[in-house]
Amino acid sequence: MATVAIQPCPSWTRGSIPIPKPIQRRRFRGRTKLTRLKVLAAVVEATPSTTVPSIGNRNNRALTLPFNRADDLQAEARAMGRAVNATLYSPELLASKYGSQPIKVVQRAIEIVSSLGSFGLKLFLEQKNGMLEKNKRTRATELKTIFTQLGPTFVKLGQGLSTRPDICPPEYLEELSELQDGLPTFPDEEAFACIERELGVSLDSIFSSISPSPIAAASLGQVYKARLKYSGKLVAIKVQRPSIEEAIGLDFYLIRGLGFFINKYVDIITTDVVALIDEFARRVFQELNYVQEGQNARRFKKLYADRPDICVPDIFWDYTSAKVLAMDWVDGVKLNEQEAIERQGLKVLDLVNTGIQCSLRQLLEYGYFHADPHPGNLLATPDGRLAFLDFGMMSETPEDARSAIIGHVVHLVNRDYEAMARDYYALDFLSPDVDVSPIVPALRDFFDDALNYTVSELNFKTLVDGLGNVLYQFPFNVPAYYALILRSLTVLEGLALNADPNFKVLAASYPYFAKRLLTDPNPYLRDALIELLFKDEKFRWSRLEDLLIQGRMDSDFSAKEALQPVLKVLLSPDGEVIRTLVIKEAVRVSEAFTLSSISDTYKSVPDFMRTLVFNGNANGPLMMSESEMQSMIELRNQVLRIWGLLQSSNDFDPALLLPIFQILRQPEVRKLGGGVMDGITQRFLARFLQQVLRVPATASA
Repeated sequence: MATVAIQPCPSWTRGSIPIPKPIQRRRFRGRTKLTRLKVLAAVVEATPSTTVPSIGNRNNRALTLPFNRADDLQAEARAMGRAVNATLYSPELLASKYGSQPIKVVQRAIEIVSSLGSFGLKLFLEQKNGMLEKNKRTRATELKTIFTQLGPTFVKLGQGLSTRPDICPPEYLEELSELQDGLPTFPDEEAFACIERELGVSLDSIFSSISPSPIAAASLGQVYKARLKYSGKLVAIKVQRPSIEEAIGLDFYLIRGLGFFINKYVDIITTDVVALIDEFARRVFQELNYVQEGQNARRFKKLYADRPDICVPDIFWDYTSAKVLAMDWVDGVKLNEQEAIERQGLKVLDLVNTGIQCSLRQLLEYGYFHADPHPGNLLATPDGRLAFLDFGMMSETPEDARSAIIGHVVHLVNRDYEAMARDYYALDFLSPDVDVSPIVPALRDFFDDALNYTVSELNFKTLVDGLGNVLYQFPFNVPAYYALILRSLTVLEGLALNADPNFKVLAASYPYFAKRLLTDPNPYLRDALIELLFKDEKFRWSRLEDLLIQGRMDSDFSAKEALQPVLKVLLSPDGEVIRTLVIKEAVRVSEAFTLSSISDTYKSVPDFMRTLVFNGNANGPLMMSESEMQSMIELRNQVLRIWGLLQSSNDFDPALLLPIFQILRQPEVRKLGGGVMDGITQRFLARFLQQVLRVPATASA
């Protein structure tokens, strides 16, 4: 890549790095002392303990590498000072500003209406002629092209709509998800002038070289590759488009007005469109503040870059402002360039699996996630790591929703569609006054067909499309976080399908869900685990075995924590119902072990002794059918396999059982043990009487 060489500045010396004076003079102008203290307190609280290089300190003292955390805090505080006047989204301010500029508003409105008017007219005529369904794909492609031509706001709007199954039919979701930022670059002279204006220093005092043209261009800005003079490090310099705030502000003012019209006159859309526009506009305006993006990147790195297979670039705060962002340059290949990845000796599926596991942690563990993981923001580094880029669009999963999503998966596996429908209250899809009974048949119709496949065969996109059809038919209001979750996992599965048509994201995700169910003490997940393991007052050992097999595939699985949630419920004051079921199951397992052992002993006796001792009885000392005995043996073997799975875990320690023995004195446990012994005694007494009287065992016995 060609670069522009910049002559070294005479004031730079080896071993000491003075801070440029223009940056020294940048302060928190126009803010009260209290505001400055709040800003600095927020920086201290949010900053991780890692260190990032800084140009220098406020007193212009010479600093030598490495720098400490205090320098990083000071550098970030200076960056926040440079971004103190960053624009925030305010519908009231936009209305005040553009309400007094009717000519500008009308000109842009005509431009938008002329582009979208013919599209809307085609939809109207096709609806009247009954051709709307037939031409959905054609119209979706046309809308994607129109959004690209209308500029950054509509590119972002199209990308946002691609995550809204409650608003758009599946054909539109698919087309808009492919929307590219096909926008021209702006002049390099304007970009370089923006860097100098924002940072208050000349270009040659910062960089020893910089690419003469952008490496990449997006809807809101473009990126250059540069080398820092003070350290020689390669960095990516992201520069915002000129006057982008003005253009986006005007567009959202007009779009919001359209939202009021839709809310009032378009009955087919049940979502509050104005609220949706406000939420989306707020996110876009946040993306315009690159200091906020830098803080997003830092928080993301703190939470997820502890994994050796994840790469998150560092931020250089002294070269960052509201319109300029400097971060580590990451060498890598886009995740959709399979051949280039394989030439490096890497496998796309390994990288996608890394992305899925990291995404699940983001969505369901910490709740803070990258909301725009398209191929351009995911790179395969030469050393095999998955690099995340572009942290402008982030989102959070509410804590209650994280558990509800896992519970929703349990209800899906159990085909409990009534519970699935009720989950939509907890997920904030439906208001509490909405009757979910009409939704249950729609869920059953779709998922009964989809669940004919095993989890490993189930395609995530099929589920998303089917669920999208259900959402589109009923008064759902899909929260932004959930729509972004679906988009994230669908993008990852799409990348994997290019490499392997048989790849299924649900199969790759299942170990994580199994691990969480087995180890998480969250009350909601404890209930979900019990719901999964018990059915018709019988324990499903096959489900437990499957959960352990899958959970052990997750790198974070811990035998120390496995099944602790069930034990806590079992011994809790509210666990009477579960204790009753456990007593029955313990009796059944004890009987299975005893009778299986008797059967094994009998089979080891020579034939002539069997005839002599048991008088030719084919089943030996036991009056039961062959199928009943096989069921006993299978139950015993299943329990032994489960015990073997626990024993073979890396962190298994028999001492883990000590707490169980230590609580045997508790009244609930003594009562539980007494119930088990009573049950075993009764079962074996019944067996003995059957043997003595030679009465065939009945089903009830």
